[in-house]
Amino acid sequence: MNSEEKEISYVNTNSYSTLNTLNPSTKNVWFVCHGMGYLSRYFLKYFKALNANENYIIAPQTPSKYYIQPGFKHVGASWLTKENTTKGIENIMQYFDAVFKTENLPNNVNLIVFGYSQGVSVAVRYVAKRQIPCTQLILHSGGIPKELQANDFKFLDAKVHMIYGDKDEYLNEKRLDAEIKKANNLFEKNLNIIRFDGAHEVNVKLINSLV
Repeated sequence: MNSEEKEISYVNTNSYSTLNTLNPSTKNVWFVCHGMGYLSRYFLKYFKALNANENYIIAPQTPSKYYIQPGFKHVGASWLTKENTTKGIENIMQYFDAVFKTENLPNNVNLIVFGYSQGVSVAVRYVAKRQIPCTQLILHSGGIPKELQANDFKFLDAKVHMIYGDKDEYLNEKRLDAEIKKANNLFEKNLNIIRFDGAHEVNVKLINSLV
């Protein structure tokens, strides 16, 4: 009895969420990648305090959804797992491409790429793989993928903020040291490390201070 795993390609449809309206007064466009367990439309709440006339927020939605505890009544989502990660990354990159093509952003805005928790991995991969000319890259409480190298970011002329809480339950001292070392190697003089008093949570006050 033979077991074989095969691969197919097909057209898929996915959503994404936006906050505010892209208009002639827009200064900053945020491309924000949620963490595990979020849906994009709810993730937007962390950006509502930004000036609505000057900030336009795009929140992509991972297509991989599941029911979460307690009670398995609410729906969450996850970007990637260890299962078939390479193909999963490429599917996400193509989805991000489609979002940017649809939005057709003007050239005169500041593009801010933001990743929180698990969203850091897809945000930073997209910037590297597609050489996205963002003005800020914000890595909030998440890990940088191991395969990325300094040469992947030679093109990047952006301020890179690495944000984490000093009571983050997912960042022990050993892992934190490794992440800071990796970030310094990748971004060098562009890196700005911001530590705040708090746990594994989105820091809205810091988000508002970066524009």
